[in-house]
Amino acid sequence: MGLAMSYLRVPTVLEGDPDPARIARRLFGAPGWRAERRPLDLGGAWQALHFMITGDAWDGRQPEADVVCGGRLLTEDGADELGLDVVYLDAARVKPAADHLAATPFERIAGRYDPAAMAAAGVQGAQGLDAAVRDRVLRPAYEELSRFFQAAADGGEAVYKAMAPV
Repeated sequence: MGLAMSYLRVPTVLEGDPDPARIARRLFGAPGWRAERRPLDLGGAWQALHFMITGDAWDGRQPEADVVCGGRLLTEDGADELGLDVVYLDAARVKPAADHLAATPFERIAGRYDPAAMAAAGVQGAQGLDAAVRDRVLRPAYEELSRFFQAAADGGEAVYKAMAPV
C-alpha cells in the first residue's frame, strides 16, 4: 500500500477561522471534499517529484523541500478522524517555494531521475519507474505544481497537502 498526495490552496483565514488545524478538519472532514474543492492530485508521484526537486526521499532545504514534504503536520492525533494526514504550508513559505519552482525548469531537476537511486532511498513506487514516466507523468505534474504554487503565492494563500493511503 502506498500514499497519494493532494493539494489545496486555501486563504489563510477561512470563514473567520485562522487556526490551520480547525480549517483542515473542516475542509478534509467533510464528505465529498474532493468533488467540492477539486484539489491538485499528484497521486503516488509525489515522492518521486520530491526526490527530483531535493535529491532526498523526505528531507531537503527550504524552499525546495516545501514544495512536497515541507510544512507542519496538523494531524498527528487526528489522522484516524480524517482518514488522512494533512500538512500545512503557511503563505509566507508558499511564495519562496513558488519562486523556486518558477526559477527551476523541469530540465534542471530531470537529471535526478534515477529509478535505482530512488529505490535505494526508499522512494515509493521507484521499482516500477521507467524512462517514459519521467516525461509522461512527472514533467506534467511538476509543471502543474509550478502553476499551482504561483497561483497560491499570487493570492496570498496557504497550501494544505493531504496524504491518504491508496
